[in-house]
Amino acid sequence: MRTDVNRHRQLATPFANPLAGVRNLGILAHVDAGKTTLTERILYLTGTTHKRGEVHDGTTVTDFDSQERDRGITIFAAAVSCAWDGHRINLIDTPGHVDFSDEVERSLRVLDGAIAVFDAVAGVEPQSESVWRQCDRHGVPRIAFVNKLDRAGADLDTAVESIRERLHPAPLVVQLPIGTEDGFTGVVDLLRMRALVWPDGHGTYEEGPVPESLRQEARRRRRLLEEAVAELHPGALEEFCAESAVSTPTLASALRELTHGGEGVVVLCGSAYRNRGIEPLLDAAVAYLPSPLDVAAVRGTRGEAVEERAADPRGPFAALVFKVTSTATGRLTYLRVYAGTIDKGEAVLDVGARRTERIGRILRVQADRHSEVDRAVAGDIVAVVGPKAARPGATLCAPSAPLLLEPPTVADPVVSVAVEARGRADADRLATALARLVEEDPSLAVRTDSETGQTVLSGMGELHLEVAVEKLRRAQGLDVGVGRPRVAYRETVVRGVSGLVYRHVKQDGGAGQFAHVVLDTEPLDAAPDAAPIAGGTDFVFRSTVVGGRVPQEYVRAVEAGCRDALAEGPLGGHPVTGVRVTLTDGATHPKDSSELAFRTAGRLALREALRAGAMVLLEPVAEVTATVPEEAVGAVLGDLAARRGRVSGTVARAGTAVVTATVPLAELFGYATRLRSRTQGRGTFTSRPAGYAPAPDAATAGTPPR
Repeated sequence: MRTDVNRHRQLATPFANPLAGVRNLGILAHVDAGKTTLTERILYLTGTTHKRGEVHDGTTVTDFDSQERDRGITIFAAAVSCAWDGHRINLIDTPGHVDFSDEVERSLRVLDGAIAVFDAVAGVEPQSESVWRQCDRHGVPRIAFVNKLDRAGADLDTAVESIRERLHPAPLVVQLPIGTEDGFTGVVDLLRMRALVWPDGHGTYEEGPVPESLRQEARRRRRLLEEAVAELHPGALEEFCAESAVSTPTLASALRELTHGGEGVVVLCGSAYRNRGIEPLLDAAVAYLPSPLDVAAVRGTRGEAVEERAADPRGPFAALVFKVTSTATGRLTYLRVYAGTIDKGEAVLDVGARRTERIGRILRVQADRHSEVDRAVAGDIVAVVGPKAARPGATLCAPSAPLLLEPPTVADPVVSVAVEARGRADADRLATALARLVEEDPSLAVRTDSETGQTVLSGMGELHLEVAVEKLRRAQGLDVGVGRPRVAYRETVVRGVSGLVYRHVKQDGGAGQFAHVVLDTEPLDAAPDAAPIAGGTDFVFRSTVVGGRVPQEYVRAVEAGCRDALAEGPLGGHPVTGVRVTLTDGATHPKDSSELAFRTAGRLALREALRAGAMVLLEPVAEVTATVPEEAVGAVLGDLAARRGRVSGTVARAGTAVVTATVPLAELFGYATRLRSRTQGRGTFTSRPAGYAPAPDAATAGTPPR
């Protein structure tokens, strides 16, 4: 029986609450796993577009930026909307390259569910693992789609095993492939025990009985699915014990609950490029992933109090800004509306900036195309025109009911380049263009080097900075010169000092300044409550002063002074991380002691303690995964060794080898070109931040005071 996919689009399922029919989902995966192709097929099958776009042709809807089409990768998260089986699905196609993980982070902050895409040949790849962990942090339920089953070497069971081993959820496989590699034509639905076959790959499938050759295997896998669900779900276990089986309705209900709770992940399979497996994936997305009603009420702060707001269109308006873009027609601010309703022309409060903005237009987003609507309600993801100062992470809410929502976290930049305008006419425009760039992408940072006077642009990686600079050239028409990339070093303590005494005494007429402090310093990893050095501001401060020798307000001032001192270390003026400071004693003066005096004493005392101890310079390192031909492994390993890389593993896979190594970030500049030359253009690699490690010849055995 041939099924018309438009049937799903035309059905109008009545919901007691319209929000039950909304799904806010992200498409997540490693670069080149097929996210954008999958999004294109979803848009086509739901009738949103009338022509299938292709990444290699540069005709996709979501990769609309000229740089994305030139490079063939997703760089910017793009939002689209479509309808399926009476549900409205808001989709965000996210980047898969590690340099743009901040785009993924901001998207996950506003999503209710996700579809994780895996390559059927490669299985779980490094960035797949990274985005999965991001989902874990945000508590985003997800289902898995094993893509590219039509490729040579594709194997669903191997991909599922990699999910089990590397991601550690319970994979609940609900489909069995029909055919392998080029012969892959469809799937067996293990819940309803039916075959879905796409004979022509043009968006329609034929539904029929399970092929005779697969019936025994299908029954075996259905049994395995029932057992796996029964182990995790009490209701399914009760039915399994009573009936020795789990019925299809109970199984479907249990899969939904396990997905929402994160105890299991439903696994489907197909080939997005060949248009096979998309309809069952959409059915699974609306069946198992949550609506705005199924997720916890958003929490925010109102003064000192914590307040929750449910997804209720009748409640006070509250929305989070997750993306800002500048277009030829103006500034677009992308929102996730968590509560309430906003109409065109209404005023809203930017809580963080304490500024009232007016919403001029509300737009339903289709990547770079928009359709205007009169209002947005709880559960919507829309773009608005009007706010002038709202940045990603800002909260917009009703002026009468202010609420500050937690913004997405922003990672510290690790790579920097000096940028300058080549022409005098462009010099004045450069500062404005850089400010706009940072406003749109919070993971970029701009500063002026106090020693050289250069303008320094910092980001998450070499490609991230390349894209940012190219955007200055294309969008702003600037002729920009770029210096060699530099990495962000840190300094840390390897041997501290005990009992360092510092007296701050200043008398220059009028009230003086007096503060007496005694400090101990030690490496943070030597403390019981230590955390691994991750390159951030890892710092622990405590006071063991007794008898009130240093009042509590002065203790806080000493801590603030110590934090000031961490900005510049003694080795090279780099930020200091991984240090624990203990205030053990001190003294005050009845007239001349003040918070300012103790803050100054804390800053100068810690600087002296760092110079008196032993410090080491830390450099950022990256975990590199290179996929190369077997015959090129030796050359690649030698090149990694020359770059101070430490190889952690080599795995053979269908005529290729996957090499994993930890390499200093400073040594990775230009590595893509070198890898291509050593593998005759057939090698590829990905990298992701792996924290900080001591730089060679950087340790000092007790730097003398300066």
